[in-house]
Amino acid sequence: MTKPALYATLLRRAGGPLLSLLLLCLALWALHAMATEVTYRQIGAYVHGLPNTDIALAILLTGAGFAVMTLYDWFGLASIGRRLPAKRVGFISFISYAFSNALGMSLLVSGSIRYRFYVQAGLSTGEVARVVLYTTLSFWLGLAALTGVTLLIVPIPADVPLSGLRIPLAILLTLVPLAWFAAAALVRRPIRVGRWAFSTPTPQVAARQILIGALDWGLASGVLYVLMPQEIVGGFGHFLAIFVLAQMAGLISHVPGGLGVFEAVMLAGFGATGNHGLEAPILGSLTAFRLVYYLLPLGVATLMVIWREIRALRHTALITPWFSGLLPPFFAGLTLISGAVLLFSGATLAIPGRMEILRGFVPLPLVEVSHFLSSVVGMLLLILARGLQRRLDAAYVLTLVLLIVGAVLSLLKGIDYEEATLLSLLALALAPAHRHFYRRASLFRASFSMGWMAAIAAVLGCATWLVFFSFKHVEYSNNLWWEFSFHHGGAPRALRALVGATAVVMLFALANLIRPVRTRRALPGDADLARAMPLLKHFSSAQAHLALVGDKMLMFAPDDRAFIMYDIEGRSWVAMGDPVGENEDARRELVWRFREECERAGGWPLFYQVRPEDLDLYLEVGMSLLKIGEEARVRLETFNLDGKSKKTLRGTVNKLARDGLRMEIVPVEDVPALLPRLKLISDAWLRDKKVREKRFSLGLFDERYLSRTPMAVVWQGDEPVAFANVFVTVTKEEASVDLMRHLPDGPSGIMDFLFIEMMVWAKAEGYRWFNLGMAPLSGLQNRRTAPLWSRFGAMVFGRGERFYNFRGLHRYKDKFDPEWEPRYIAVGGGIGLPLALANVASLISGGLGGVVRR
Repeated sequence: MTKPALYATLLRRAGGPLLSLLLLCLALWALHAMATEVTYRQIGAYVHGLPNTDIALAILLTGAGFAVMTLYDWFGLASIGRRLPAKRVGFISFISYAFSNALGMSLLVSGSIRYRFYVQAGLSTGEVARVVLYTTLSFWLGLAALTGVTLLIVPIPADVPLSGLRIPLAILLTLVPLAWFAAAALVRRPIRVGRWAFSTPTPQVAARQILIGALDWGLASGVLYVLMPQEIVGGFGHFLAIFVLAQMAGLISHVPGGLGVFEAVMLAGFGATGNHGLEAPILGSLTAFRLVYYLLPLGVATLMVIWREIRALRHTALITPWFSGLLPPFFAGLTLISGAVLLFSGATLAIPGRMEILRGFVPLPLVEVSHFLSSVVGMLLLILARGLQRRLDAAYVLTLVLLIVGAVLSLLKGIDYEEATLLSLLALALAPAHRHFYRRASLFRASFSMGWMAAIAAVLGCATWLVFFSFKHVEYSNNLWWEFSFHHGGAPRALRALVGATAVVMLFALANLIRPVRTRRALPGDADLARAMPLLKHFSSAQAHLALVGDKMLMFAPDDRAFIMYDIEGRSWVAMGDPVGENEDARRELVWRFREECERAGGWPLFYQVRPEDLDLYLEVGMSLLKIGEEARVRLETFNLDGKSKKTLRGTVNKLARDGLRMEIVPVEDVPALLPRLKLISDAWLRDKKVREKRFSLGLFDERYLSRTPMAVVWQGDEPVAFANVFVTVTKEEASVDLMRHLPDGPSGIMDFLFIEMMVWAKAEGYRWFNLGMAPLSGLQNRRTAPLWSRFGAMVFGRGERFYNFRGLHRYKDKFDPEWEPRYIAVGGGIGLPLALANVASLISGGLGGVVRR
């Protein structure tokens, strides 16, 4: 990769997270500048002094808001003509929004939960995409409508950000939902762009999208409104104008949950109206809003998962595949939040009354050590959250231990029973979930994406800001580090805890930097192929013999229990087929390892021609699946040439047999001596077809490769006229062929003869299936409701004969009455399907030039 390309790749990967970090730092700086006279005690006093009626009303509005959020999914499913049980939709909607609101990673958390749930419920990838598009449009249309109308009606102070652009911004935002509604009302026919057609919704659907989105945001603003100090809540319209601007700024910043950005705009908006001196109550109300609207639903979602896990211990059937699939990222998110809570707690002042109680029976050194270690545990939980997402067994055990340790430390450092309860509940929920964390890989091998590193840096940055905000009136000196006291030791304890947490993350980063360098990838030698031979001979698919070509690198599981064959084209790491091996744990671990190796190298993982029975291997690691064709497999038990439909084949075989043609299976040890004669047939075939050798998913005439498999040879007298190398398995589950060549001037129907004779031979030998290979793009639907890729593939299959004989290949194989099985491509995040297929085509054709040349 050239340097400009490398820099562009790094910019794509790091640009978004680094920009979010920068905006977070700017927001924290603005908050610090606007709240110079505010103390942490003042904010805490306001939160604790809120009337119970206001808190109850805020909780009620939060519940109503989450009920409205459920309508996004409900009507999104209705828009594609699908119906699912309301209880299921409500459960998954609540879980996903509770997490995406708290973490701010809607695509990572809410999107993955939705995808797993709806795919398991029977929706296709295209249908899931349409539901997500519906919900996203409703979300933004509602926000645009509410913000635009509010800004048109309500003036805002001149010091509020974007106040000078209020009217133009209001008009622009209002026009967005109006244009959507007008298109729905006036455009009757699908909008065509080239070959593609896009249908607009009905006016009722468009209006419903806008109203649901606006109601969602209106209820969210109501939660904060009832928590605000009475001195500045004179008019809801003025409050709403500042609220929607602050929310929009938070969303545009891509900072998780808009943390810091939302607070800075809110404080600037209300501070600009002459409410000086009310900064502490405003920040207090914003803190209470975060607790009620973000953390409370998250806690309820956690309890729901705990209850389901407890019930699952007695009723295993309750753990459905989709629910099982979302548990690891669910626990990873909760662990991330728990670590942040411990860090933030260590950065703030303990409650004086509780410290006075603690002083009576806990010695000061134990308090100091507990405070320091609780922040260390918090940082370790942030790191382990990534391991939980990757389903690492070691991460599970360490997290469980650290959650219990953290709960004890929370009580010892300041009787923080709220934190101890949160950590204990998470440990209780995590304890019975060990079966979901089965990977034995090292935590140091787990790759940390830029998003994860940015999240850890953001939490550490917020903790640093909290230390200086909470103790802004303390005079910092060298002696402060060594001050130990119950009453005046808050600042020293917070500083020492912050240094401890920083040291942990730096040591972990250093350990990753100095880990052993990975061995250079190289094509397999004879020793590697010897290691692979027992695995591919016992594998259920004979196509695993493609590893013997030697043009693909091999990645082995520990103890050689499985392997993956792959090659690299550009940034794409393309694995040919499923992991080869009978040990399911080893195969599953290999998929994770392959993806992690790709991410470390900045590549894109792809699995080409995967089978339906192994799709869960790829869904589990967050890959998308798309059908690319069907494979023809003949059931040999029922295979024969009887009946009217086989009349032509029967006649061809009988005629060529009378002409003296015979088929012989040449054993492996006799193949090398025969190859010079077969080379003449191969060269003549290539010249006649005007093609060159393919690779990757197809074999080529290579003496080392062909010497490793038996050979089916058609003889006419003493001369070979056609041949094909044979893939056979020890289990006799399947037989297949790869390289097939014949003399251009040989007898007509010679390949039919070869196939029929090989199937007759395989049936006599006791094989169950004969694999005729894949027909690309066959079996894809061109219906209006089908996914875009399916419709495109079906169109190419029907009209792309000038580029490739799609229909002819399918018809040829279909005359042997095979059973057609779908084959898929599994694509990782960050790569588009066209680029993935271009890279695969380049590998098969031996370079981009081979894609356009035969």
